[in-house]
Amino acid sequence: MKPTDLRGILQYIPRYREKVFVIGIDGAIVTDENFANILLDVAVLRSVSINVVLVHGASAQIRELADEQHLAPSNLDGSGITDAATLKIALLASNRLTHEILEGLATNDLRAACTNGIIAHPLGILHGIDHLLTGKVERVDVDLFQTLLAQGIVPVVPPLGFDGEGRTYRVNSDSVAIAIAEALKAIKVIFITTDDGLIRQGQLIRQMLASDLDKFLADRREDFSAETISKATHAAAACRSGIPRVHIINGRVDEGLLAEVFSNEGVGTLIYANEYQQIRRALKKDIRNIQMLTKNSVASEELIKRTQASIEKQLGDYYLFEIDKNPVACVALHTYPEFGKGELACLYVKASHENQGIGRKLIQFVENKARELGLQELLVMSSQAFTYFQSKAGFVEGHPDDLPLARRDKYEQSGRNSKILVKKLTKSAI
Repeated sequence: MKPTDLRGILQYIPRYREKVFVIGIDGAIVTDENFANILLDVAVLRSVSINVVLVHGASAQIRELADEQHLAPSNLDGSGITDAATLKIALLASNRLTHEILEGLATNDLRAACTNGIIAHPLGILHGIDHLLTGKVERVDVDLFQTLLAQGIVPVVPPLGFDGEGRTYRVNSDSVAIAIAEALKAIKVIFITTDDGLIRQGQLIRQMLASDLDKFLADRREDFSAETISKATHAAAACRSGIPRVHIINGRVDEGLLAEVFSNEGVGTLIYANEYQQIRRALKKDIRNIQMLTKNSVASEELIKRTQASIEKQLGDYYLFEIDKNPVACVALHTYPEFGKGELACLYVKASHENQGIGRKLIQFVENKARELGLQELLVMSSQAFTYFQSKAGFVEGHPDDLPLARRDKYEQSGRNSKILVKKLTKSAI
């Protein structure tokens, strides 16, 4: 099912309705051929009562205008020095882009307005260098933005700030987006860029806890590509300021915005402010989720087929691993207390969430649960993943005699000839 299908969207609507998303769009994306599709996606967000604020950059256009005028701009991203010539180009580029965005929103029957709701003052002298007409956000005119949003109007915000003396300053668009999100208590900031997400050491980060990102930025800042360092820095800052989620996606991917917002896997990078993952006991309504999660693994004979009735009979043994309230993995702990043994079963992680440590978290969870129940030994029967349990979880090969009698009969009747793995449980968690 495509994330843009109605059924895929419906589960998210109650969570997002009447909430604020701040979308920061790089200037290079505004002029990309896929930008019309992004605005169509914005129209979808508005149609389900999600409030949207659009903030755009202009560095690509500033570079182009500077080349046309044979100038060397002193500040492309709004964080360096802005002299008078660069500010003039920035104003021209910003106005052009704002008009293009307003025009595109009108095409999608969306009302919009460019605002002067960013109050700025000079960045000042840093390390002995006067940054001239570069500004930083002093405050956000919350009343103005809330009034527009209440009227169903999409605010469009250029990378500019204004003071009370009639002066204009060039401001980094990423910092503008974060300031607005913090002021409006937005639940998401979505940066739309020309990259697939945050790139670290040449690899795409799919998701990362904000505190981990802060640590990487402090210790190994050079690991991040120059193109994404501003996004990484501002994403971490956003989460510190109380914004739960920051997404970074490629604006050249068709339906990328909707796929990121309305699907569990997403298409880019997610930076989150807290441990949004959790393991919970399965409920009756989750039986179908368990069957759907394990369907492919059952087909490949990695897991045995479990009927709805069999799962329901032992439902208290099953647990789900959720991401933003969506199940992406499952596991079961069947207990034989009279033998002091437990069986770890039905371990499965959705393909889109493999290699993220979820399997090991579930194994550790089951081990801890078994210890809480006073069990001394954990068993696993596996036909294909036995090397994983041995190398990653400390299990060793056992024998059918290690199984409780009733479980041994069932094992022999299955004809699967799975390897039996055993792990002795210490009194404290590993």
